[in-house]
Amino acid sequence: MKLFKYFLEFLFINIIFFIFNFLNYKTSSNLGEKIGKLFGPFFRNKNIILKNLKKADFNIESEETHKLISEMWGNYGRILSEYPFIKSFNKKLSKKYVKVYGIEILDRLQKENKKAVFISGHFNNFELMPMHITKQGIDLAAIYRPLNNIFLNKKMESIRTKYICKKQIKKGIAGTREIIKLVKQGYSIALMIDQRVSEGVKSKFFNDTAFTTTIPAQLCKKYNMEIVPVYIERKYKFFFNIYFYDPLDIGENESIENITDKLNLILQRLIMKNPSQWIWTHDRWK
Repeated sequence: MKLFKYFLEFLFINIIFFIFNFLNYKTSSNLGEKIGKLFGPFFRNKNIILKNLKKADFNIESEETHKLISEMWGNYGRILSEYPFIKSFNKKLSKKYVKVYGIEILDRLQKENKKAVFISGHFNNFELMPMHITKQGIDLAAIYRPLNNIFLNKKMESIRTKYICKKQIKKGIAGTREIIKLVKQGYSIALMIDQRVSEGVKSKFFNDTAFTTTIPAQLCKKYNMEIVPVYIERKYKFFFNIYFYDPLDIGENESIENITDKLNLILQRLIMKNPSQWIWTHDRWK
């Protein structure tokens, strides 16, 4: 039954992508927003979203919060509509629609031949982060969690390796070994720290604790890698600002747990900059 559901989702996404291929970027984005608002609630449990928002001190009964949820689904739909244009974003569309702040940080890392762990969350088109790091000439590997939908996951993996970042590492034990191998070869690492993990430490996130990956903290401590927070903001529907912030000031004696707490606090602050531009559908505190 689950495979049948996944296959139907896969067909649905392929039909949408087929339609987007005949439209321009802006028209597809607007259509994606409508599709997200209309169909998004059928694919994710609304109770999880409300539970998450409540933990972040939102009044889940208010009209403003329900508007936030609708805008989130619209943003979700825009992200979906942008996948058929990822190849173009890697080339001409980025020049017009993407503005990068903190590019000097990437320049310095490249000039000094230093490795970094780039951390972010699922803000807007999160694929733009690894894309622009690699475009800057930095050897990068991106960690990702495979989609539950095995049919759709194969399609997403193909898009990512072709147009975003060639080195893609699946989360898990085998992935951890691959991370260490690539770091030793001089690669930097990019990952989202906002998803639920089965391994990690319990770290405060908003008003509760959540299992959080310790990969950034471990790489920082063991391999002296800088930790660079990244935020992607959608502006005026079609435009993006990518912010590369200064590397964290990590003390020599700071613990893995303390560093991880710092990262969750940074993530929390970035989410609250534009709450409707974060994906609240992850069962983060499960």
